[in-house]
Amino acid sequence: MKEFWSSRIRDMVPYTPGEQPRGRTFIKLNTNENPYPPAPGALEAIRAAANGDLRLYPDPEATELRRALADFHGVSPEQVFVGNGSDEILAFCFAAFFGPEQPVVFPDVTYSFYPVYAGLFQTPYREIPLRPDFTVPVEEFLGNNGGVILPNPNAPTGIALSLDEVERLCTGNPERAVVIDEAYVDFGTQTALPLLERCPNLLVVRTMSKSRALAGMRLGYAVGSPNLIAALRCVKDSFNSYTLDRVALAAAKASVEDRDYFAQTCARIAATREKTTQRLKELGFELCPSLANFLFVRFPGKSGKELLDGLREAGILVRWWGQERVCDYLRISIGTEEEMDTLVETLRQLTAQ
Repeated sequence: MKEFWSSRIRDMVPYTPGEQPRGRTFIKLNTNENPYPPAPGALEAIRAAANGDLRLYPDPEATELRRALADFHGVSPEQVFVGNGSDEILAFCFAAFFGPEQPVVFPDVTYSFYPVYAGLFQTPYREIPLRPDFTVPVEEFLGNNGGVILPNPNAPTGIALSLDEVERLCTGNPERAVVIDEAYVDFGTQTALPLLERCPNLLVVRTMSKSRALAGMRLGYAVGSPNLIAALRCVKDSFNSYTLDRVALAAAKASVEDRDYFAQTCARIAATREKTTQRLKELGFELCPSLANFLFVRFPGKSGKELLDGLREAGILVRWWGQERVCDYLRISIGTEEEMDTLVETLRQLTAQ
């Protein structure tokens, strides 16, 4: 029963987030969370910010955080936008850059929030099929569209575009915004940020949920030309001028300033990814070449759902989609060394049956 619902959402199918278990304890490898804690300075900043000043509104411009991010990436603060997680910023992108005139384009196997945003903002869209090896056919994204959005590395495959391919997307769509969702870039992919000077239509969107271990704080940001940032600010201030609270702003700034911890944690996760990749290959698994903090895997002769259920019964959560092209694949987040040891041993038993 949907009485009183707007026609805009009556027939929508909302995004389904990864399971957050209650009651039973699981090894949680289903939502690409960081297995390690945030930077110590971020935790201290959270404690310090939880004071009487919470009675006051936070800085709507996020001035100090934007300065810290600008310094980290070598850009100006006017090129930085911050928001309540990258999901919020991606939603703002659909409102700011993609209109009803022509369809926005994205891959057919990608972040499943994109078609939801398109439906919510009543934006036409076209899904472009990935190649059989799940790589992006860049030539199919050039021209005849209302804008481009895709993750790099792609999700859930983990396969990355080269910097030259990203630039080709931008130069091949000179009249349209090209949004590159770099949620997983810190685990081994080259960022598109060096292209900003010669690609004024490029917007790079980042999250602090993955590489900075702040998923519970809901922090994201975007970097682009002042023109694109102004469009995002226009949308934000038409919804909510205070998207980040005082505690989140303090945690994010401290995290950005602790460069050593950030680099060490990313390298640790990438090393565990490579080790796990090799061990799964030895078991007979087929894997996409991931540069993210997850693996996209299948085992010949076993359905993805069968492996999903077997892992869950053993106390391990991973992600599975029922789409035809990927129904035999599992997306497995990279956990600690001990968690991945347990995963590999459990998969060894499940595939030996």
